[in-house]
Amino acid sequence: MPEDVPNPQPKPRRWSIIAAGLLLLALALVVLYTSRAAFSSPLALVVIAAIGLAALLLQVRLRKDLPSPVRAPIWLNAIGLICAIAAVFADRLHLSVALMLIAAFGAVLCFGISGAKILHNLRKK
Repeated sequence: MPEDVPNPQPKPRRWSIIAAGLLLLALALVVLYTSRAAFSSPLALVVIAAIGLAALLLQVRLRKDLPSPVRAPIWLNAIGLICAIAAVFADRLHLSVALMLIAAFGAVLCFGISGAKILHNLRKK
């Protein structure tokens, strides 16, 4: 006679679905209300990279099945945030166009490396 094994019920994924939907909504708003010429701007890349990193960090935060917490490199995210702020407020800070482009590239690079490190840690587990 087989033992009575309780059927494992699927874990509710409500919060991860809601979070993913909100991030898709944010990305859709950026795409819908941005002109075609603005997508060649480095600031658009910064915004898209920040939304992507936020999606990844939120996914890691909401996953309950990870054996140990996966941490994002905070110092790398802080540098990316400082670069993103410098790129967005380049006019107010009286930065040259070259410095604005370097700051935007630095933000995208930091966010990309941080996301890659998180994904690498997730795949190891």
